[in-house]
Amino acid sequence: MPPEGVGPLREGITQRPILQHKRNSVGILPHMKTANIHNLTLVRSALEELTGRAGGLPSLGVLYGPAGYGKSTALLAVANATRAYYIQMRSVWNAKALMQKILIEMGLPTKVVRTRKSKTGEGETAFGRDLTVAEMLDQVGTQLAASRRPLIIDEFDYCVGGAGMVELVRDIHEISQAPIILSGEEHLPLKLQRWERFHGRVLSWIAAAPVSLADARELAPIYCNVACADDFLELLVDKSGGSVRRVCVNLSAAEQVAADSGWRKIDAKAWGDRPIYSGKPAARNEREQAIVDGTKKS
Repeated sequence: MPPEGVGPLREGITQRPILQHKRNSVGILPHMKTANIHNLTLVRSALEELTGRAGGLPSLGVLYGPAGYGKSTALLAVANATRAYYIQMRSVWNAKALMQKILIEMGLPTKVVRTRKSKTGEGETAFGRDLTVAEMLDQVGTQLAASRRPLIIDEFDYCVGGAGMVELVRDIHEISQAPIILSGEEHLPLKLQRWERFHGRVLSWIAAAPVSLADARELAPIYCNVACADDFLELLVDKSGGSVRRVCVNLSAAEQVAADSGWRKIDAKAWGDRPIYSGKPAARNEREQAIVDGTKKS
């Protein structure tokens, strides 16, 4: 039995490897290589700036940019390299859920367990309660300060719907003074202007960069086992709309086409007028359009 008043209730809390599960779900596997794209360099540099800041300066960083720019993958790679605590927000989480997930990521209890003797005097019964948000805040702040490990909160857009979540993260920063990187889509900086006390504590604003030819060269060996010429990679970059994810999808598709065609190298000439995924819905062919037109007339 645990000592009175301490330790977690193990029942229902069986997933300390929640971080590993998340990383696996986006492709950051122990045996996989992560492409050294520009956004990864930006995140590394920002974390170094936050960690090595002068005394008295704030330690908040905000990474922002459109979906598909590789923000989450870059954050996860940096979290793996620096042992940072990583959390990805969900749309249904409230303050309590966020704090519980951070504690689980830290390997700390989210419940208080107490024991009492049974009425018969034989053995003891364990019972407990969830820690309050205030209690969890103290634990998170203390752990960050003691461990000197960064905290990364992805999909932070879900926190800006009300002041409570934003101010809670500011409280974590004030208690711990630890480096904290928040990530969201391109309008996140504008949304955060509503909270001046928070906005003024951001030391580093990191604008995620659109995919480049240099990025595509880094991605090609990972997602396509066939050599890719620069003119073909330029074509993918041009059609991607800045999205790292779309370049990866197209490289994977190109590998299959090359295998079917017996190519040893893919260039723009060989690819010809084959389709390239750009995120836009595929146009209907004549048969499909005729079916739609006939449905409308009836």
